[in-house]
Amino acid sequence: MSNPRRLRERALAQLTLVRAREFLREPEAVFWTFLFPILMAAGLGLAFRSRPAELTRVAVLQGAPGADSLRAGLERTPGIEAALLDDSAATRAMRTGRIALVVLPSRDGRVTYRYDETRPEGLLARRVIDDALQRAAGRRDPVGVEEDRVREAGSRYIDFVVPGLLGMSLLGSGVWGTGFPIVDARRKRLLKRLTATPMPRSAFLISFLFSRLGVLVLEVGALLLFARLVFGVPMRGSLIGLVLICVLGALAFGAMGLLVAARPRTIEGASGLMNLAMVPIWVLSGIFFSASRFPAAVQPVIQALPLTAVNDALRANMIEGASLAALAPELAIVAAWLVVSFAIALKIFRWQ
Repeated sequence: MSNPRRLRERALAQLTLVRAREFLREPEAVFWTFLFPILMAAGLGLAFRSRPAELTRVAVLQGAPGADSLRAGLERTPGIEAALLDDSAATRAMRTGRIALVVLPSRDGRVTYRYDETRPEGLLARRVIDDALQRAAGRRDPVGVEEDRVREAGSRYIDFVVPGLLGMSLLGSGVWGTGFPIVDARRKRLLKRLTATPMPRSAFLISFLFSRLGVLVLEVGALLLFARLVFGVPMRGSLIGLVLICVLGALAFGAMGLLVAARPRTIEGASGLMNLAMVPIWVLSGIFFSASRFPAAVQPVIQALPLTAVNDALRANMIEGASLAALAPELAIVAAWLVVSFAIALKIFRWQ
């Protein structure tokens, strides 16, 4: 083994160790990398936890013909809560969201439903109340139905959002955790001093990527362990596949951080570029809701984003138990971002 090669390997090892120490000595970085995704998972898991269907709250217009008996009949129907209110009180209650619909009975036996058709709870209340009244009047369903109710891990919102939070954490820690130290060192003229050393530029940049892998175990393990123990989030895929997705994603996002930090000389400039790069990806890549909600015209762009590929691969692995072969398209997209971002960063990087 030649001396230059041994020197490069030693420099890479020392630089990687320095990067890891710099990260662990920053309380803010530790919080946003480890604790923030867990707090997000806890809040969203509690807010969207599995629970019985909420009551359908409606009002019956006070003083209308048969209002008392109609209200009593609705109250006997499971899942319906009916109040007897005058016109002004019912209007205020619907305006403030305390009820979803007002029932106005008439002398000829007909009823009028007053509701806001732009509110989903209003449309749902209209169907529920009408069904209850029609059944009370003697309607019979011509088709017999049976129910088979199941609750399966993987179909809940928390099962959907945890992989998205994991992908968001990998993106944030990769871009911010890699880009800021470089720009800060350039601003303090520390990078200028490194040009006098035999350390190659590639070893310096690769050390940032390797340092991200050092904290990856804690970053991923903390969130997944919390989600598994507290909410029972399933992990149906292979552990090797999950590790590969996370490693490839962390390297790709770290390479994006190197690219963003290759030129800026100020923290303000770097922060603007990082937000410009990450915010559209956060919005479009399906962290909190499915990316399929966006118009079909922009779907090719969305599917080509690295975070979309990482999120889709994580969900397929954890929820569906997909194999690595099935995830080849997503992994190829992430690998392409890694190679292209690092190559461009290496070419345009400047020390000062």
